Amino acid sequence: MKDKYIYALLWASTIVTAAILIFILGFVVLKGSSALSIEFLIDIPREGGEEGGIFPAILGTFYLVAVALVVAVPLGVGGALYLVEFQKENIITKIIRFGADTLNAVPSIIFGLFGFAFLVYYLKLGVCILSGGITLAFMVLPTILRTSEEALRAVPNWDKEGSYALGATKLQTIKNIVLPQSLSGIITGIVLSIGRAAGETAPIIFTAAILNPVLPESVFDPTMSLPSHLYTLVSESTPEKLTNAYGTALVLIILVLITTYSAMLFRKHFTRHVRR
Repeated sequence: MKDKYIYALLWASTIVTAAILIFILGFVVLKGSSALSIEFLIDIPREGGEEGGIFPAILGTFYLVAVALVVAVPLGVGGALYLVEFQKENIITKIIRFGADTLNAVPSIIFGLFGFAFLVYYLKLGVCILSGGITLAFMVLPTILRTSEEALRAVPNWDKEGSYALGATKLQTIKNIVLPQSLSGIITGIVLSIGRAAGETAPIIFTAAILNPVLPESVFDPTMSLPSHLYTLVSESTPEKLTNAYGTALVLIILVLITTYSAMLFRKHFTRHVRR
């Protein structure tokens, strides 16, 4: 009887979680679908966002996420490889893990303040895509490092020992055995990081965002982003801007879902290829 109650509680928790997700998505779709059109996706904002589209914000979001991943993925995966394959358990590894876990708990606005003080002013990069992307990279780096570490630790020791027995070096074993088998977990961490980086507002407002609807020509130019544009529209709260705000939110959700699903398909395909 006790098992039945626990089973029912777990099912209820699952249903409530799914219902909340469906309600939020349904609400955004209902409110934002009227704003969606080809013009809305490819045009620039006009009249303070009441008219036009959000193309500069879409492009800026892609640029910021791309810079963040270029910086964070090599550092995160490389750090995880160091912890798992090259360093025995000691005080150094404990400090690194503690630092990563601590950074995961730091509010995003603190990252924004750090990026503003260190990157924008101290390094004199200015308000630009590079400053915003590096700030986002610092924010998602702990997630990539910790998920990659767990994925690397899940590789069976006998597979690595078999590789060594055949005369492979450590680097060859990492390339041919460890990374292919752990790629699924590493991609999961990257997908989570993409979702978080694409949806952050505070760090971008401090380091990269502008209100002018201009298209950036390099990483040293400022840019619009979907979260910062959404914040601007909601903060002014006119009926026209609220409609476009819901449309912007819907586009952001769709982009994150497309990116996540594409990464899942890639992970599934690669995992199947490795097993063969």
